[in-house]
Amino acid sequence: MPRPSGFLYEQHADASVTLTHHGRPAGTLRGSRAAKFVADVTSGDAQLVMARWTGAYKHGNEHVARDHPRNRRGGR
Repeated sequence: MPRPSGFLYEQHADASVTLTHHGRPAGTLRGSRAAKFVADVTSGDAQLVMARWTGAYKHGNEHVARDHPRNRRGGR
């Protein structure tokens, strides 16, 4: 899978954070979640952190594959 790119974030005066992906809104974080996001994004790979926080790091069938009977844990 290619590395995530195109993410930006903007901190606002009210302590909220707006995430965008290629100029389109991808999410807004407020309160303690915004503070945790800023700490995460400054300590690691910013693009990967933003992709994970927005959920954009999964593509295609990864979202539904976990519900397939073959992929369930603990029995069939």
